[in-house]
Amino acid sequence: MNFFEKRKIRKQLKTVLHHARTLRCSREDIMNDGERAYLDEHIARAREAYAARDGEAMEAAGSALESCVGHLNPPKPFAGLRENFDVLVVAISVAMAFRAYFYQPFKIPTGSMQPTLYGIHSEARAPSAATLLDRQPLKFAKWLITGESFKIVRAKASGTVNFMPSDSSKKPGYMPVVVAGVPHYVPNDAVEADAYRRPVRLKGGVDNGASVRAGEVLWAGVVVSGDFVFVNRWKWNFAHPTRGEVMVFSTTGIQALMQGTHYIKRMTGLPNETLQIKAPSLIVNGEAVTRPLRIGQIARKETVWPGHPAYSGFNPSGTRQIYLPGQSLAGESDRVTLKADEYYAMGDNSFNSFDSRYWGPVPERNLLGPATVVYWPFTSPRFGWIR
Repeated sequence: MNFFEKRKIRKQLKTVLHHARTLRCSREDIMNDGERAYLDEHIARAREAYAARDGEAMEAAGSALESCVGHLNPPKPFAGLRENFDVLVVAISVAMAFRAYFYQPFKIPTGSMQPTLYGIHSEARAPSAATLLDRQPLKFAKWLITGESFKIVRAKASGTVNFMPSDSSKKPGYMPVVVAGVPHYVPNDAVEADAYRRPVRLKGGVDNGASVRAGEVLWAGVVVSGDFVFVNRWKWNFAHPTRGEVMVFSTTGIQALMQGTHYIKRMTGLPNETLQIKAPSLIVNGEAVTRPLRIGQIARKETVWPGHPAYSGFNPSGTRQIYLPGQSLAGESDRVTLKADEYYAMGDNSFNSFDSRYWGPVPERNLLGPATVVYWPFTSPRFGWIR
């Protein structure tokens, strides 16, 4: 037996000894006296062989000790599957704990925070504009990197087109277009509205009330998934929220909002402040606010990303159909004084955001945390830290 073979056998014997000692410690309280003596005898023989460095003796002692360990601790059926399942359970537990206490993923469903954060949005195109990248399997790879997917919505039945109010609980960011009782979903921004905000047609598609046949194209275009962000669940346990942070909060208990879901807006008002809007400025305690940076950019209607729309400033809601006296900001003469445990939330897309200007302040108990980073799509110009 040469040097390398003897070295290999010695390493194997060392490993078997380690397993045997582990078994001795972990099962000592449930083994009887005979089993303990049986195991101790084999461990002692293996140690002697290991110390003597005799190749044949080490090989024999190792084989005998391995058989002893297998006899006292026989392998369980499907051992490999059991081990993989244990690893999976631990991984899921760690991921759930991370999500619950540290950083929670959140998807932006609507355009209320544009241009800071984008929800599901689209660009109408002809069905013939689809390329090789818009066919499987390349279509999935393209979506995985860019968040873009070419979509053709065809009528599943013949009948009259009816635009229905968006039901965000079923498919956030989409509006149902019903034909013969069958819903077809298109992105909210693919719908053109009249001066009274009534939907009249799909961009590049059919009109509301039009008659179509099964298989006819209702709308086609590129749908871009909304930004995916991480919400910092621990920060506000150690520091007070500050103006300008992008806040995620629960809607539970807030009037006029769908219960049991989450909204994302910008924090514009802090406890005990008096707020007012004089377009395009946000007035806090009688003075126009321009800090932090993003608040000032919104008030000045700046363009942050080339090729994307500018901010529209701070504007009153302009309606009293949903109005809570002392809590809503419908006009420039309205004022809201927040309580010691209340915050005010507004969307950056002022003309397309259903926020505190309508339904009032957010209670402190509803705060989840600030949105800190956009982590997908990877090609988004907003990828990275949120300001």
